[in-house]
Amino acid sequence: MNNEQINRNHLQFEKSPYLLQHANNPVHWFPWSDDAFTYARKENKPVFLSIGYSTCHWCHVMAHESFEDSEVADLLNRTFICIKVDREERPDIDHLYMTVCQMMTGGGGWPLTIIMTPDKEPFFAGTYFPKESRMGRLGMLDLIPRIDYLWKNSTDEIQTATQQVLAALKKERHQQIGASGNDNLIIKAAEQLKARFDQKYGGFGDAPKFPTPHNLRFLLRHWKHSGDGEALQMVEMTLRAMRQGGIYDHLGFGFHRYSTDQRWLVPHFEKMLYDQALLTLTFLETFQVTKNEFYARTASEILSYIARDMTNSQGGFFSAEDADSEGEEGRFYLWSMDEIQGILDSEEFQLAKQVYNLSQEGNFDEPVSGGSGGFNILHQNYSPAELAVSLNLTEAELQERLERMRTKLFLARDKRSHPHKDKKVLTDWNGLMIAAFAFGGRVLDDMNLIQLAEKAGHFILKKLRTPSGTLFHRFKDDDASIPGNLDDYAFLIWGLTELYEATFEPFYLKEAIELMQIQLDHFWDQKAGGFFFTADDAEALLVRQKLIYDGAIPSGNSVSLMNLLRLSRMSGRVEFEKYAEKMIQIFMNEIKLAPLAYTEFLNGLYFSSEPTQEIVITGDLNSTDTKDMVKVLTQNFLPNKVVLFRPAFEENPPITTLADFTRFHHPINDRATIYICQDFQCQKPTNDIQEMQKLLGIEH
Repeated sequence: MNNEQINRNHLQFEKSPYLLQHANNPVHWFPWSDDAFTYARKENKPVFLSIGYSTCHWCHVMAHESFEDSEVADLLNRTFICIKVDREERPDIDHLYMTVCQMMTGGGGWPLTIIMTPDKEPFFAGTYFPKESRMGRLGMLDLIPRIDYLWKNSTDEIQTATQQVLAALKKERHQQIGASGNDNLIIKAAEQLKARFDQKYGGFGDAPKFPTPHNLRFLLRHWKHSGDGEALQMVEMTLRAMRQGGIYDHLGFGFHRYSTDQRWLVPHFEKMLYDQALLTLTFLETFQVTKNEFYARTASEILSYIARDMTNSQGGFFSAEDADSEGEEGRFYLWSMDEIQGILDSEEFQLAKQVYNLSQEGNFDEPVSGGSGGFNILHQNYSPAELAVSLNLTEAELQERLERMRTKLFLARDKRSHPHKDKKVLTDWNGLMIAAFAFGGRVLDDMNLIQLAEKAGHFILKKLRTPSGTLFHRFKDDDASIPGNLDDYAFLIWGLTELYEATFEPFYLKEAIELMQIQLDHFWDQKAGGFFFTADDAEALLVRQKLIYDGAIPSGNSVSLMNLLRLSRMSGRVEFEKYAEKMIQIFMNEIKLAPLAYTEFLNGLYFSSEPTQEIVITGDLNSTDTKDMVKVLTQNFLPNKVVLFRPAFEENPPITTLADFTRFHHPINDRATIYICQDFQCQKPTNDIQEMQKLLGIEH
């Protein structure tokens, strides 16, 4: 590579929307590649690594301030070899260097800025840096010369820093086997959530507030097994507050990423696919518990948003929508009173003012161009039922009027300049969304949702799987690339098992089992147990991380624990359960320190420690008696169950190959029959619905 090739931006042929956003920067960006590090060694220059993603607001700010600025770019080009990474494309790199940043600074976030040696050893870390130093925050124009001086004059200091980081990373990776059993961890986590619960606005802590759906799903399971009414109350209050708040898009549906304030009013406006999937699952489970249509309707709205705006022609789901449009955060979602008055008739306008809390002065404090008066984030202070009473309407009448009004506003908004959409398809996030559509189709009895889940599942299995059966991570512009990580396998297996229970097509269960075996072959730590984030044949980074923390998204290890347990029960493969037991042992000491940080893992612990229900239905899927049995299972919250279906009157249906024990399940009296085993004890089969409900502990 000659100097002419080096002294240019190398991102123009990338697939990542984030990298392409920087393809015209005056910075001589490289993608993460061997060429970049080879040249850094040749030139004896440190590496400036910048990690972000296409819908990250502060990534855009730093890009505009510094990476598009010729003065900063000139300094960067003279001092460093500069590398850009999309964290959504390369979560392995992001996880590693985010850990470094947290170790070195006590915090982290995006944009993530790492400065390291040509051997990928970091010695400086931070997040957002302005162009010029201000308000106590170091600016790029001051930072870069300091790093340049340090690199040229303080090699011993740099070496000491890199060795300390490497030692800390290796220590962080080390795990010891803990005691088995839950040791009251579940109760402790529930008490910690209660201590952080916001009794006034719902959610946990002050601001900013994130949805963290796995915390709520954990509380539902805690309520189910303990009868703790406070846990259920916390879930309902939080879901209602979020759905009525500004964090929800009341016109186009779907949730924004988080709330910047305590009362869920002012969101950070980007929309992430994983939030939609995990919140859909949470609203659906809460509907199963409460039978309140409010939760079912919200789940249905989220799924309609994904189907309408976030699905490609082949069935894959897009990654995210930006917070910004027309250069301003939230502009697409904000309304002045005059705008709304010009769209609705007088009766609708009066309803909109009351329902969406509109005011002339508005409730969004940031400056926004255009319009007159203040700008409003649409939100509701009351539930539809409460609003209907206050307006002397039935809830059905109110919903009809709201829908008419919403449609008018939605169509008017649709003519605005839309936020940027990140159209790459990620295997892991698609796995979550497949699970949400499949589960939604079951619970809402909507075959269209199941068909969307199936289409996405076939797309991923066809386009993002290698001939040897391993997974790719990313699909964009008809190109699949980047080796799959742990989350890709774990989340897709989750989606496939939900698809099986939604369709009872053995194909999906077979694919899930095969992927689970590949995951064990390539990601399992043969010495200590647990799953590494990267495969054994993936690019070697400083360390091979093993992640367990359940942050904005549950960890691959947490989801894998549940996958192993469910697939063990569904297939009869006891070795899967042995791996799960090893995971609980290896991670127990870490979880004991802060159980609140591992609520998805604790969901798996619930499954392993509480009685589970292994259910086989045999009959004709098109018959009323079979459908009635399946409906009982889908309409009730039974988180510790697995369900198999054996077609009646077939001698060797495919399910018997995957789950050998189903060979012995046959209908009684030529009617749909259910076989229920719980806590290693099998009950007498029945084709009576009331007896079935009694065996499952369902009130009727």
